[in-house]
Amino acid sequence: MCNRYEQAATEAARRALRVLEIEMFNSAGSIIHPQGQGEIVRMIDGKRTISQMTWGFPLIMAAVRKRANEQGKHPRPKPVNNARTDKLSSPFWRRWTGPEYRCIIPVKRYAEAYGPKGSMKEAWVSIPDQQLMAVAGLLRPSNEWGNCYTMVMTDAAGDAAKAHSRMPVILAQDNVEAWLNEPMEHAAHLCRPWTGSVEIDWTNHLWAG
Repeated sequence: MCNRYEQAATEAARRALRVLEIEMFNSAGSIIHPQGQGEIVRMIDGKRTISQMTWGFPLIMAAVRKRANEQGKHPRPKPVNNARTDKLSSPFWRRWTGPEYRCIIPVKRYAEAYGPKGSMKEAWVSIPDQQLMAVAGLLRPSNEWGNCYTMVMTDAAGDAAKAHSRMPVILAQDNVEAWLNEPMEHAAHLCRPWTGSVEIDWTNHLWAG
């Protein structure tokens, strides 16, 4: 599952995704980690708009909440940064799948860990000759982190399966409009493996975290 990615440049996302508005936000680093600040494209008043949000839905497990209450502390949520396509109809995810909660994550490349446990390294997956991938995402408001988003994942196919058994849902440009605006019964059909070519950079950089 994807636990870090490099976001596409804002201007590249604006052009490729036909964005009309860009909200004001502080620039962040290009490598996004869970609970970091990343850029997404969503619909606001009928216009595709770039916003900045926290990557990951906050989740507090019942046992964590109970232990924190017993200790007189505030429970710390963990970021749920991936949403599996086969779980989107579950009670946890279903409430956040309407068009108003869908977004596009402009991803330049995403990372997976490979190699033996204890000395795993980074493998970066990208699409050759493309400035970005239009990755399907969900967003929601939260009390803990404000507006936040998560990345929709599906089974990996082709060369992408060499890096991990799952991969982000990468949308063809013709399907971006449907993901942002169609009812979920139609948009759900877009949550399928990417069948186009991918490029994998098997680096020697140690996987940290």
